[in-house]
Amino acid sequence: MAFTSYKLCTSKITLSTLLLLLFFCCPNPSSATASKVFKKIYAFGDSFTDTGNTNSSTGSIFFTHVSNPPYGRTFFHRPTNRYSDGRLVIDFVAQALSLPFLPPYMDPNADRSHGISFAVAGATAISYRFFEKNNVSLDITPQSLGTQLGWFNRYLESVGCRDYKTTPMQCGDVFDDALFWVGAIGAGDYAFTFGSSIPRKTLRQLAITNINGFIQALLKKGAKYMVVEGLPTLGCLTANLYLYTDRDAIGCAATVNNESYAHNAVLQANLRSFRHHFPQATIVYADYWSAYAAVLANPAKYGIAEPFRACCGSATGVRLNFDIFETCGSPHTTSCPDPSKYINWDGGHLTEAMYKAVADELLNGTFCHPPFGYLLSKKMSSH
Repeated sequence: MAFTSYKLCTSKITLSTLLLLLFFCCPNPSSATASKVFKKIYAFGDSFTDTGNTNSSTGSIFFTHVSNPPYGRTFFHRPTNRYSDGRLVIDFVAQALSLPFLPPYMDPNADRSHGISFAVAGATAISYRFFEKNNVSLDITPQSLGTQLGWFNRYLESVGCRDYKTTPMQCGDVFDDALFWVGAIGAGDYAFTFGSSIPRKTLRQLAITNINGFIQALLKKGAKYMVVEGLPTLGCLTANLYLYTDRDAIGCAATVNNESYAHNAVLQANLRSFRHHFPQATIVYADYWSAYAAVLANPAKYGIAEPFRACCGSATGVRLNFDIFETCGSPHTTSCPDPSKYINWDGGHLTEAMYKAVADELLNGTFCHPPFGYLLSKKMSSH
């Protein structure tokens, strides 16, 4: 019994329980097979998935103190160049799959045997050159998804993987037991619309086109198991509540949330097309938008008391504890006593508590389509 029934996998079942079921029901199981469905993860995206590819001198322009305390205070007890007080969604994914935290690609001395994070804080889906040509290049991060694909290609070359036909063993080592996690990307692109003349529709079309090209490139190279995150409710980030005055039904910046929602609708439609054209691959959509909104709808369930204020920010008592010119980690900022009661960490990124809640909803809840358990069962049944 290999749990290939889609209906079975749509039920509410925790990841750990599913792994136990797979262990007992799959032919000739071993503890290694059951505990490590995947041997490695390759992650891509922006600051929501960046495990250390940027630092205070190379990161996003308004969050230039990520190498300083109190970043990392909750779990690592030191800054790790993650844009949070602790772990990110991808860290909880790795832990759930019994894998180590993903090292950043920019660390040449890291152990890459269990995967790599290519994600870069401030990265855009659209090439940075587009923003330069339109005179809206405010960020100091020139990387995009195209950059990350180039890094991945360089990694393939370093391990001798040209293609499955000519280097089957080397490419098999890269792709066969790997989960490809395409983290949320696009927030940086839409941020450029603030105060610019570029139509939002134009940016959305360009961003989606680039995301499509990136996903297609990974699938053509041999990616078999892929999770693609949609954008979160970006209008609920403290920075956007600070910049925009319009509000939607959940109390967030309506303009930004509407843009995120529209982006995700197009992305989901495109993923359905990819499933048709790449039937050998299992492609899951991770509905970050709805998972975030679910936490916001019932914050007490997750121990959260403050949904909108930034935990770490201006010490001058400004609205929402956020000042775009004096962000977390700079000399005159402070952080709240208990980040676990907050959703927003520094105004543009989330607390470990929120990332944990979102990860749980994606891995064990109903916000992956098809469910994450379905992807695991497909992987196990392939042996």
